[in-house]
Formats: sequence, C-alpha cells, structure tokens
Amino acid sequence: MKKKHYLAAGAILAALAVPFGWAQNNALTVSRYEYASPKVGSALDGFTIVQISDLHNHRFGAGQSRLLEAAAGLGPDLVVITGDVMDCHRTDLAPALELVRGLAALAPVYYVTGNHEWVLPSRVRGELLAGLEEAGAVILENRAVSIRSGEGGFTLLGLSDKNLTDGTLEELMEGVPAGELAVLLAHQPQHWDRYAAAVADLVFSGHAHGGQVRLPLAGGLYAPGQGVLPALTEGVHTAGGSALVISRGLGNSTFPLRLFNRPEVVALTLRAE
Repeated sequence: MKKKHYLAAGAILAALAVPFGWAQNNALTVSRYEYASPKVGSALDGFTIVQISDLHNHRFGAGQSRLLEAAAGLGPDLVVITGDVMDCHRTDLAPALELVRGLAALAPVYYVTGNHEWVLPSRVRGELLAGLEEAGAVILENRAVSIRSGEGGFTLLGLSDKNLTDGTLEELMEGVPAGELAVLLAHQPQHWDRYAAAVADLVFSGHAHGGQVRLPLAGGLYAPGQGVLPALTEGVHTAGGSALVISRGLGNSTFPLRLFNRPEVVALTLRAE
C-alpha cells in the first residue's frame, strides 16, 4: 500500500474515533431491574426508584436536559443519588445543582455523599450540601426516613461515605421497624458483605464506574478499593436475603475516559412477592 493510502486510512480512523469516543462518554444508557420481596407488599408493587451516581460535574446537554429527559422517561416515584456528584479536582457546583433541580420536579430526591465530597475543602463541601438542599434534595447522611406510598412503605437509610465500616450502619438498622423493607444508600460497593450482614434488604451503590474500561468476557478493568478485574462494578448482586444494585455511574474523574462502558441511569421497580 502506498504512503498516501496509509495516511488516508489513518485519517478515516481518526475521524471515526472522535464520535465513538464521544458516544462512549456521553451517550446515556438505561438499565432496568426488578426487586421482589415479601416485604414489598401490594401497595408498593410497581414503585420505581431511579438511581443517579458519580456525576463528577459532567453535563449531559444544556441544563442536564438529556439526563433529565432519560430520568423522566422512567417515571420515578423516588430518585436516589449515591455520591460523587462533584469531582474533587473540578469544583464547579452548577452541573450538580442543575441536575437536582430538574430531578426534584420529577420525584422526591435523596442524596448521600461519596468519597469525592469528603476530599473537597470543607467550605466547598458545605456550599455543595447547602446548594443541593436548596435545589430540592434531602441530604440523607447517617439518617433514616420513612417512605410511604398509599398504605405501604419502607425505610430508606443513607450512610455517609466516611462512616461505611465504623458501626454507623448497624446502629441505623436498629431503628428499622420489624418486617419492613430496608433500602440503603451507600456509595462504595466493596463493603457489600458488611451491608448484607447488617440485613439491609436492598442496597444502592456506585463508585466503581463500571470498571472504567469494560473488557469482553472479563468485565470491568479496575475499580478503586477493588483493584484489577473487580467483582463488583455493575448490575444486581445477591447474598442471603440482600440485594446490591451497582450503578456504572455517569462521569469520569482522574482517568478521563470510558470504553465500552457508557454512562448509565438505573431504574429499579419494586414487586410484591
């Protein structure tokens, strides 16, 4: 092949790489799951929880329009945000606040911190939390609230990222009424054995970014706290009577690119067993 042909082929590949790379990091996907349990009951059957995680300051259209459109299309009864809405390396409040304002118009919004929020300077973290509350989110840091729907309901618990393994969860679980569904928001999935041991029925986590790069057959390449070829990067995992839902998240941080791992919005529908 002549040199000019190599140059032409290279130019074509480069031109194709740009839209491919954009899509890998900006074209949203939706993952839908169902969770069935005797604790759900008929009044909660069909109740849909939309999970948003690991935004890291990313924007999906002006005012987060594409992300909000995707969330609205899922018909949420509740929205949960499992941390890292802001990146500690890029402290711009606006993308997170735009998103929460739009989400709060769709359904009640509950938020817990991720590791990046706790790396932020305390002043910036305070501004973020105050801004999220003003935008319509409930900050669920080491707290439990009762979520009611008709004659049914469940307990929603939020675990701060700085208290994942220090006994705080076990104390929170003591307040869950006997026989009631316990839904936990906890940013990091690698502590799954602890969440299950505390008898949290349904857990929402993020943090792993889907392994950042996803390999055929092998899955995610790397996740913080889990290392190379991590086991907990996406989807639904079960242990005993507990289920863990892991979002692949939306944005990027230190490593700026996703590959075969598009940004994800999760929707889980409760079903009476």
